[in-house]
Amino acid sequence: MKAKTVTSFAATFGVDIILNPELTIEKNGRFYLVDVALKPLMVRPDFFYAGLFLGKAKEGKFFPSFNLLALLAKKNACRIVVDRKAAWLFICGRPLLAKGIVRVLGSGKKNTNTLVLNEFGECLGFGRIVENLNIKKDSDEIVVRPVTDIGDFLRRER
Repeated sequence: MKAKTVTSFAATFGVDIILNPELTIEKNGRFYLVDVALKPLMVRPDFFYAGLFLGKAKEGKFFPSFNLLALLAKKNACRIVVDRKAAWLFICGRPLLAKGIVRVLGSGKKNTNTLVLNEFGECLGFGRIVENLNIKKDSDEIVVRPVTDIGDFLRRER
């Protein structure tokens, strides 16, 4: 069940990842992928953090970590590459316009999730496609609404 939460989320990006259930640890709704060497230490109920943080589940929703998003980007998930200006606006929580998209990798279908990468291949977060991405490249039409991005942490620090 632990690994299923994470793999179900990955499937929304068109990625079929396989996580070893023996190495996927869940504590208080937080999911970790641990190394075989760490597994014997997980019998202690008081651990705070272990291995690679994958995300957390709260009230039936899964909130991925940026570690998990970066892993999905390497696994050929549905993703888009945006130019410098669009990357900055996305990090600021703004929706993406068609003219800011440099490349679409994946289906680009409406009502699906997509990872958002900058021109250097760094994962900036993910969003929901609100218009098919096969529209005119110079359009000012909103095509992706942000769900989470790396700027969220800074905005919460106000």
